Amino acid sequence: MTALAGTSQAHAADREKRWAALSSVAAAVFLTSMKLVVGLLTGSLGILAEAAHSGLDLVAALVTFLAVRVSGRPADREHPYGHGKVENLSALFETILLLVTCVWIIYEAIQRLFFKSVEVDPSVWAFAIMGISIIIDVSRSRMLYRVAKKYESQALEADALHFSTDIWSSSVVIGGLTLVVISKWLRLPWLAQADAVAAMAVAGIVIWVSLQLGRRTVTALLDGVSASLVDDVTRAIKNVPGVAAVSRVRVRRSGPEAFADVLVAVNRGAAFERTHEIATGAEMAVHTILPGADVVVHVEPVKVNHEGLLETVRLLAARHGLAAHGIRSYDMGTNGHLLELHLEVDETLTVEAAHIQATAFENELRQAWPTIDEIVTHIEPTGEGVAQRQASAADEAEVRRLLKSLKSVSGIDCQPHNVTVRRDHGELSLTFHCAVDPDAPIADAHTLTERIESILRSQAPNLGRVIIHVEPRGSAN
Repeated sequence: MTALAGTSQAHAADREKRWAALSSVAAAVFLTSMKLVVGLLTGSLGILAEAAHSGLDLVAALVTFLAVRVSGRPADREHPYGHGKVENLSALFETILLLVTCVWIIYEAIQRLFFKSVEVDPSVWAFAIMGISIIIDVSRSRMLYRVAKKYESQALEADALHFSTDIWSSSVVIGGLTLVVISKWLRLPWLAQADAVAAMAVAGIVIWVSLQLGRRTVTALLDGVSASLVDDVTRAIKNVPGVAAVSRVRVRRSGPEAFADVLVAVNRGAAFERTHEIATGAEMAVHTILPGADVVVHVEPVKVNHEGLLETVRLLAARHGLAAHGIRSYDMGTNGHLLELHLEVDETLTVEAAHIQATAFENELRQAWPTIDEIVTHIEPTGEGVAQRQASAADEAEVRRLLKSLKSVSGIDCQPHNVTVRRDHGELSLTFHCAVDPDAPIADAHTLTERIESILRSQAPNLGRVIIHVEPRGSAN
């Protein structure tokens, strides 16, 4: 349902963008035709410049319409990031057209100012056409800006920028025609040159806008983004709980689509599920800055400052495919620090292979904790391949008897219950629950279970695996 909803929204957005671009084409056709007719009838270079400007707007609108159609296509094997760059290419094409037109307008204005004389007829039609142009430009620029902002379309934004500059340039042309009228009233011929000056002002406005648009377009084509955007994304990710550092943030845009590639550092002791939660949190943080962006988060495990010796030992052991327990650290005074631990290795290994593996682990541990002077590891097998003892029914009966007489024989009262004694492939295995003082330290409880196991093994030599579950006295479990 979510995928269908996303597809439906994409289609709706594509339709709205196409309609906006198509309406822009229709408006450009009307304005270009109207300005061209009035400009030729009045001889106003300002209006003819506006007609040329509107003609380019028409071409730009057509290019924008085609770009919006193509950019809406989904990603494929040849274009894994989609077709959004087509919008940037259309904006670049519009920029080039505008700059070429401005060169012609400036050249013609200089000719009229210094080398030839052209009679301008500032009729009421000239003023009417420019007024109508302003009204149309205001309405469609607002509409285009709204749709461009809604869907982050650079092509539509460029189109809207064209028409917003038309408002100012049309106002300049009206001012130039007004000065021509005043020149005739006051009989000041030099004011008649205001039309050519107005045309140059129009060209100046268009050049400035074109350069701004061109700079943004080239930046987008080169996958450039503002430093402030990267800083905002980085800051948002750093606020995610569990993120130790943000190593890299790369953002690129393809038309209205945004893509983010993020590398974050997390505590190497974090569980896999926790690491996934942190990555998801980082992705959501990016979406607060870039809604709808395609985000890839790569997680890098690092050693954090507050990592303790026990955590380091377990992590390094896991890195070597081992398991560590019974870890103890002793301060030997002048003899330095001693570390003792049990190291579980694959039971199929030979003594030499297990020793090589343990030595590699010890060497890396010494590099991580240079303050450790001596490491003693007790290597033991792990898994189901532990040496099995062949037990009999008599051995099973003896174990049950020992449990019942445990208190009388050893003085240990742990209230054995939930007892399970079984023979698996000839090996005698024992599991039971032991109730102890609820306020006893867990270390003392562990020592107690070790004593019980030692007693049982001394009385039942064929006893194999022993599991003792400690629980507070009075507990139902």
